[in-house]
Amino acid sequence: MKIARLSKITFLFIIILSGTFSGNKLLAQQKMIGPYLQKMSHDEVTISWSTYEGVTEIKNSDKVIQDVSQYQQHQSIITGLEPNTTYTYDVFKDGTDIGKGSFTTFPEEPKPFTFVTLGDTRSRHDVHQKIVNRIIKEDPLFVVNTGDLVGRGNSIPDWEHFFDINDRLIRHTPYYTVLGNHEQNSDNYFNFFSLPGNESYYFFTVGDALFIVLDMDGEDINTPAYLKDENEDEFWQNISRDYFEKEKKWLENVLNLNKDAGYIFVFFHPTYYSIKKSRVAEAEMRREFWGDIFERHHVTAVLNGHDHYYHHAKHGGTDYIVTAGGGAPLYDTDAIQPETVKYKKIEHYMRIDVKKKHAILKAIDINGQLIEEIKVKKRK
Repeated sequence: MKIARLSKITFLFIIILSGTFSGNKLLAQQKMIGPYLQKMSHDEVTISWSTYEGVTEIKNSDKVIQDVSQYQQHQSIITGLEPNTTYTYDVFKDGTDIGKGSFTTFPEEPKPFTFVTLGDTRSRHDVHQKIVNRIIKEDPLFVVNTGDLVGRGNSIPDWEHFFDINDRLIRHTPYYTVLGNHEQNSDNYFNFFSLPGNESYYFFTVGDALFIVLDMDGEDINTPAYLKDENEDEFWQNISRDYFEKEKKWLENVLNLNKDAGYIFVFFHPTYYSIKKSRVAEAEMRREFWGDIFERHHVTAVLNGHDHYYHHAKHGGTDYIVTAGGGAPLYDTDAIQPETVKYKKIEHYMRIDVKKKHAILKAIDINGQLIEEIKVKKRK
């Protein structure tokens, strides 16, 4: 089960400064990942970073096929902070700027704030970088990526690209992530990120807003070569059913316990309403399994990735939004649904302003143009 990630190598800040890190400080400054912000709350934050430890050489006969970088993960958990307060930090305190950043803690009481969500940043790094540059100007309280952060979760070079593109953003802005199919349920994902709960599905709160992240991919399993075509659908429908039943029970419990939340935003990777013809049936099966859980609990909005376009659907009072224009090649929109409100085949991100009595969801394209603005009332 991917829930248990006890192999993650973490060190308290004070241990790193006094021990193992000091001998490799110069090397780490030449090639490292981070620092970046994780698990923010009104009084706590986790600062993560990874130091370069060496390289694994892969050869075929006498030919070097690839060199794979090795990283060691570190984190510093800072507690006892004041709500809605800006702090600066320096994880090395070595006279350089390499370990410096800043953050603002979440408000404890209901207070207006802005967050950003985007998805499918796995390729076309120039597009991803342009969108990240726009997000930095939005100055959000935090960011949620709806999945497929990288092309291959098992590929360290893919993660090096991801963190390089996001460096100026994630030093100052907490970054929450959703498992996509391209993450491959990899150890790299769970090592690099320090997320709430079991890290696969979890929730966090900001003021009177509840944020729930779900895992819709389940365990990482390759299709057996011996599987006959007529049995493949049954295999994939049932291989992770116990996992999803457990997650569904967890979600129902979380929604019941947080019924007083003013806003509820739910994130998962694959679409709930697809307008890509080859994925419509898959989305219908997903809705059949999860049923009316989002509408019954008056969820404010469900945000997905996976299908590379912008799509807004509405059903039963809940807005369902596909925001997957973060860099991956765009898909054709060839199966418009009865629930469809707005759609556009373009790279984009979402800026969401949570206010005292309503929230405004803005889809903004890569050129800074407004695609759609959605106003939703605070839950009663």
